[in-house]
Amino acid sequence: MMASISLKATAVLAILALPACSTLGSLGFGASSNDGATRQASRVRGAETVAVNRYLWAASLDVLNFLPIQSVDPFTGVIATGFGTPPGGSRAYRATVYITDPALDARSLNVALQTRSGPVAAETQRAIEDAILSRARELRSADGLL
Repeated sequence: MMASISLKATAVLAILALPACSTLGSLGFGASSNDGATRQASRVRGAETVAVNRYLWAASLDVLNFLPIQSVDPFTGVIATGFGTPPGGSRAYRATVYITDPALDARSLNVALQTRSGPVAAETQRAIEDAILSRARELRSADGLL
């Protein structure tokens, strides 16, 4: 009787674990590419639901693709990169992107850009934010949602 109950409990746990495996893969953990990182993060984590604009998320990864990704957290909307040099450039940069809202809006995007010697000029940071916003709008337009 006891062995039958533990066998059933093990089977139930195994079935419940299957969706968790696919969720981890869609977040980019265990996946072979960054494709999972570009999906919209609208998931329930404990008692909180966090939604990050998928176009801003994908555009940030696309525009900053020359930087090595150190960590991504779609639940909080943070992308942190290591130092990398843009094509044709000589200065190394690193970035932290914070997407605060599910709206495709400039107020939803915060980018902190830094060189090895410190923060970059405000104009450079604004140019990167503008490039991300433009790319996000292109992605949204390509989806035919305008």
